[in-house]
Amino acid sequence: MPPAVPGVVFLSGGQPEEEATANLNAMNRLSNRPWALTFSFARALQTSATMIWQGKAENVQAAQQEMLKIAKANGMASLGKFEGDLATAATGKSTFVANNAY
Repeated sequence: MPPAVPGVVFLSGGQPEEEATANLNAMNRLSNRPWALTFSFARALQTSATMIWQGKAENVQAAQQEMLKIAKANGMASLGKFEGDLATAATGKSTFVANNAY
């Protein structure tokens, strides 16, 4: 990647939430990166929250708390400072969807 590129966005590619977070963190711990490295996760941010929510009003607060936990973890990982164990409702579950069309 040329140093003139200002930033690189990492996609989760169907990795489980905790794996995507750990990988983002590991990449941001590498030294001598001339560009910012951040994330553009969809499923790796939303899977647990969606599982908890299930479209039910009574689950909204718990789903929001789960989303906040995952977003904070990835915010720290984007700085290379994630130091935790990210246990989520979808821990260990792949978010990969075969033949997914966007």
